[in-house]
Amino acid sequence: MSQILRSSSPADTRALGQKLGAVLKPGDLVCLQGDLGAGKTTFTQGVAAGWGSIDEVSSPTFVLVNIYRREKDRNHLHHLDTYRIESAAEADELDLDSMLTQGPALVEWPERITESLPADRLWVTLAHENETHRYITLQAFGRRAEELLKALA
Repeated sequence: MSQILRSSSPADTRALGQKLGAVLKPGDLVCLQGDLGAGKTTFTQGVAAGWGSIDEVSSPTFVLVNIYRREKDRNHLHHLDTYRIESAAEADELDLDSMLTQGPALVEWPERITESLPADRLWVTLAHENETHRYITLQAFGRRAEELLKALA
């Protein structure tokens, strides 16, 4: 199950992310694929806002994992950047399964660790159309991911 959306601005990309963030639950995995500058962090800013994060979103490129909190419960939103991960063993050391028990997770550069990812996931591909416009392709793998995709329709 998939759908393709078009974003004409960073605000559009954030708004889509915000809509998704509002329906995320612990255990939900969102994979963010796209070239540098495609809008992964902008999308994540929206997700975090919709989820209710009280923390500012930044790219976890150098720290690998950022953890965002919210006031209403003890759940965490994990934001991973796996660009520098070079093996499945290295990916497994991140302990994504444990993170997913604490809240939802977003993984940038998921194609680098596909074999370490749970089967049920929402795969979001952001691609440049031009300087301001993006195509955002959402693909659901698994029952929960399909529910997330339907919530965005």
